Amino acid sequence: MAKAPEVQYLTIHGHKRAYVKEGTGPALLLLHGLGCDHKTWQPVIAALSRRYTVIAPDLLGHGLSDKPRADYSVGGYANGMRDLLTVLGIDKVTVVGHSLGGGVAMQFAYQFPERTERMILVAPGGLGPEVTPAIRAITLPGFHTTMGLVTLPGVRQLTTTWMRALAASGIPAARDLDEVAAILDSFKDAKARTAIRHVVSAVVDWRGQIVTMADRAYLTAAMPMCVIWGTDDHVIPVRHAGHAAEMAPGCTVEVIANAGHFPHKDHPQRFVKIVNDFVRTTQPATYHRGRWRALLKAGKQTPLPEGVSHLQAEDIA
Repeated sequence: MAKAPEVQYLTIHGHKRAYVKEGTGPALLLLHGLGCDHKTWQPVIAALSRRYTVIAPDLLGHGLSDKPRADYSVGGYANGMRDLLTVLGIDKVTVVGHSLGGGVAMQFAYQFPERTERMILVAPGGLGPEVTPAIRAITLPGFHTTMGLVTLPGVRQLTTTWMRALAASGIPAARDLDEVAAILDSFKDAKARTAIRHVVSAVVDWRGQIVTMADRAYLTAAMPMCVIWGTDDHVIPVRHAGHAAEMAPGCTVEVIANAGHFPHKDHPQRFVKIVNDFVRTTQPATYHRGRWRALLKAGKQTPLPEGVSHLQAEDIA
């Protein structure tokens, strides 16, 4: 198993933010998914850090970062990543986002195109309304109380042990349960449960995902984009990878066989190769206000999937 990188801390806007920073070279910003933290990237950080400066933060409300009453929208997270990079002295990044982190990556690229060289989206939110009912359930009134009971010491240990055993069994449908067990374990912290509910309420309702990049996917004409998905994803369906190809015809789509919602953990060597090849074969985007303005004025409007609203973001024009 890869050695765990050292966790560092910065306080920004009065809130402690945990992150790991490894390697040298062009910067990669790795953004984890809902309920996870930087450890989800551990299988690939060492290999990626041989070519890149890898920054993998714990988003606010997750992991070792603070969990205040705060703005947990994707736009708020994008702002937080801009501020973290600014304090670290990093001007431009290739942003890599998994699941919720994929939505944050899209938002970061939209809000801060001058700081984004490429987007790599791993089973991201924001490409269609469908999402597992387990995530939709987080928005229900009884979630906090139910998780308080499920995460009582004896119950939590029994449940997480059972999940990890199933994940290790080789059953394809159970392969992601080790990550689910880690998320469930984190819910023993009442502040973490509250933060996660705020996060989910900002992007999901009882019908599914409520934010999308569909209406501004044409802007990817100015920025290289790669989408990576596992064939056996039971959280966000792999058919959303096809949505990406339709919305942004120039994007690279990689579907990894025998992988679930965490392809970077299921097949880390394949994942690293995809990232390396994509970065090597694409030129980093160069922001030009005139070109961006022209794209906004003449941009093709992609029809929104049923039940999905426009992504909320500040006007950068």
